[in-house]
Amino acid sequence: MGSKIPVSVLVVIHTPDLRVLVLERADHPGFWQSVTGSLERPDEPLEETARREVLEETGIDARAHRLCDWRLENRYEIYPHWRHRYPEGVTHNTEHVFGLLVPQALPVRVAPREHLRHDWLAWQEAAERCFSWSNVQAIRELPARAARCRSTGPVQPR
Repeated sequence: MGSKIPVSVLVVIHTPDLRVLVLERADHPGFWQSVTGSLERPDEPLEETARREVLEETGIDARAHRLCDWRLENRYEIYPHWRHRYPEGVTHNTEHVFGLLVPQALPVRVAPREHLRHDWLAWQEAAERCFSWSNVQAIRELPARAARCRSTGPVQPR
């Protein structure tokens, strides 16, 4: 059994006109998603995890942009074929959703072991392309969440 921590982040990277970055998974071609990733250690702050995963998966430095904690948590069952990554008996993951506002569709450097390619799409099209229900839900909430983040600024760390 593995040692992966069952707490993760989902980061919806978007532009002011609500174009969303989506990435095609290397281990499942045809499966598209936003940036995701798990905590590396139990005490890693969620905001740090979000920034690290964005940099690792896209080459975008989230510290240079507006990261907003949406304070949205999703709990879901881990697919059986991925449970070997987690400690014995772990069957569920808790995902924390963030938005990252960038000024325009930025150049992306995909992590080849994780993703095959990327695309910047209108939010409606991005939601249709994603395979994960929680990713679809987050992107569909983007117009309201992005407006709140712009008006109140980034959410303070938990």
